[in-house]
Amino acid sequence: MAIDLAGRTALVTGGGTGVGAAIAVALAEAGANVVVTGRRMEPLQSLATAHDNIRAITADVTDRVSLQAVFREAGPVSIVVANAGAAESMPFSKLSPDQWQATLDVNLTGVFNSLQCGLRSMSQLGWGRMVVIASSAGLKGYGYVSAYVAAKHGAVGLVRSLAIELAGKNITVNALCPGYTQTPMLERTLENISAKTGMSRDEAAGMLLKDLPTGRFVQPEEIAQEVLRLCRDDASGVTGQAIVMPEAIA
Repeated sequence: MAIDLAGRTALVTGGGTGVGAAIAVALAEAGANVVVTGRRMEPLQSLATAHDNIRAITADVTDRVSLQAVFREAGPVSIVVANAGAAESMPFSKLSPDQWQATLDVNLTGVFNSLQCGLRSMSQLGWGRMVVIASSAGLKGYGYVSAYVAAKHGAVGLVRSLAIELAGKNITVNALCPGYTQTPMLERTLENISAKTGMSRDEAAGMLLKDLPTGRFVQPEEIAQEVLRLCRDDASGVTGQAIVMPEAIA
């Protein structure tokens, strides 16, 4: 079924590359006016020039003032996709307080800022869709990324709580929880594993894939299609969910 989002304005954080870019394109092709935001203008602008329905505005999700300015410039936003995230791998014993805080700032506080900034216009419009791109790390533990796992668990908890608050207001809040996804972040992870273990890239990928029933990484376009499904008018009954992509099952 074709999804028509004409007249809707969507804001996608971390929208320049990878999953965010795929989501922005999918929303734009469904007719939405899409604002992509991130810290680097070059990838954002490259994406915006590829589609008439996409605009690029720089902002850092950890900087609430700059994010508020983006929402004002975007106009009445009725779809927010909180996609910006970052992960760094290290043993818990070597994790510094600054690294802990930086991870939470991007992956949890950034979600809080994005959803709260979008809520005002959604409440005025009487319609809204909030989608958080979380991770299977929001539902289970992984070694060597304890700060990231803690932040993603927090994001899933925020989704579930906010969905209860907004029940009956035609504003839904959901999280998507994919496993390892074919993105630049994954490539950095594979490079890190190779550097620390001496494995080849393919060997490192095989190690990550061994517990996945499909035997492959999630594709950004698959996540984008799930976002579209949650943004449909007839998806108003789906809220407070942490939706596990099939490849996330361990």
